[in-house]
Amino acid sequence: MSQQHARYDVVVIGGSGVDTVIRVDSLPVPLADSVAVGPIEEWPGHTGGNVALGTRALGLKVVLLDCVGDDWTGALVRERMAEGDVEFVPVISPAGTRRAVNLVDATGRRMSFYDARDPASLRMPREFYLPRLRRTRHVHVSIMNFARFLYDDIEDLGVPVSTDLHDWDGLADHHREFALRSDLVFLSAAGAGEGTTALMREILREGRARTVVATAGADGSYVLTRDGGPTPHHIPAVAPDAPVVDSNGAGDAFVSGFLYGRLAGRDVLDCARLGAVAGAHACTAPGSTALIGPKALLRAVAD
Repeated sequence: MSQQHARYDVVVIGGSGVDTVIRVDSLPVPLADSVAVGPIEEWPGHTGGNVALGTRALGLKVVLLDCVGDDWTGALVRERMAEGDVEFVPVISPAGTRRAVNLVDATGRRMSFYDARDPASLRMPREFYLPRLRRTRHVHVSIMNFARFLYDDIEDLGVPVSTDLHDWDGLADHHREFALRSDLVFLSAAGAGEGTTALMREILREGRARTVVATAGADGSYVLTRDGGPTPHHIPAVAPDAPVVDSNGAGDAFVSGFLYGRLAGRDVLDCARLGAVAGAHACTAPGSTALIGPKALLRAVAD
């Protein structure tokens, strides 16, 4: 079968870019005219790119569709996807390729400054994405503004869709459509804090989601389903198999592990355990480069 007519396990929409990683002793950084740091590095990835790389490393057939620039940062993204054997099909955006500056402390904790450069008018052409949506088992949508305009077509095709709201507090309007129009919703408990459970219930009550997953770092994750009662199931965190270096991409790796389990027909709690292992492994190398394979993932969960 030609690549043009290939079937996909996952189509990832949006969310690629380049992280500039700056390692500091501690967060917050002290106020000073200058601070000596270690080598400053550029790591291609971002949320959609990391999910594409993570699911591909787990043996799934993946394509990443995004709007990027014809620039050196876009070239880095292309090279990284090629290295990870991810099919990457970009639309050229005059705004250029998204970037972020991430401060990472000695414990691997991160503070990110995200470059939201996409103009509000940016769109992905239907003739570009529809042929691939018709040939996939699952769509994962990054919370890029242009990606919200794909939901009508995704729903018409009846393809399951997931999204990651990251640290949404439940208030910002930008995230709401993604939250309410996805079948599977991931979010970070860092955004809503003590209101996380209430926000998870709201998403299930008002949207189409049947499962909401809140990741909570060292506290593990919480899973709430439409038919599973009012209290989220707690999945403990997993100790990494090596020292923690960098938490960049840990949440994306969790999503990758979860989707791997979901597409294999596992129940949601097993999926969350797979996500926990993949997320922990991602912390053991810099710049979202620690990608776990299927044998290691399944072995770790069995152990």
